[in-house]
Amino acid sequence: MKTILKTILPAIAMTAWLAGSASAQTKIATIDLRKVFDLYWKTTQATAALKESAADMEKEDKKLLEEYNKLKESYQKILSSANDAAIAPEEKEKRKKAAETKLLEIKDSEQQITLFERQARSTLDTKKLRMREDVLKEIRAAIDGKAKSAGYSLVLDAAAESLNNTPILMFTNGENDITETILSQLNATAPVELPKPAEKKDEKKPGEKKK
Repeated sequence: MKTILKTILPAIAMTAWLAGSASAQTKIATIDLRKVFDLYWKTTQATAALKESAADMEKEDKKLLEEYNKLKESYQKILSSANDAAIAPEEKEKRKKAAETKLLEIKDSEQQITLFERQARSTLDTKKLRMREDVLKEIRAAIDGKAKSAGYSLVLDAAAESLNNTPILMFTNGENDITETILSQLNATAPVELPKPAEKKDEKKPGEKKK
């Protein structure tokens, strides 16, 4: 029994020491990914481009709707004139056919509007998804670079939430938070004409003395 204990105890002690040593070497950092995404200048630029595209599509949709309403008004006028008791039967028949033709134009216009709106939504959704993927790819690259240079074994998203909308990261002392570092690094490449959100100064609160 003593022989077995002499063999097992040193092994247990060595395992515990190795586990403690590995734990001591693990460096974990945190980042508010939502904040970095929202304040990255390329997100602002891409969002503006999406809004511009949406505005252009809305103008085109409005134009199609105006043409549709004009067709409806024209149809109603032709139909009313076709029911005029004072006109000859031949003219009445002619106007009825004209009304039928106008009705076909209305149905065609409705299909055009439906198709355009469906394609517009699909195009905007695709652009938004591509923008999000491209921006996150760049942010991820910056995080990877920082983690490797600083020797972090793990970087956790402090803003992440579970399916129940509860925080995944319950506590962090913020000691190794790299949010501002990554933001500064990413926004350092912003064009001169664009503001750098991460560098905006906080507005002075009422009653607060200026430092």
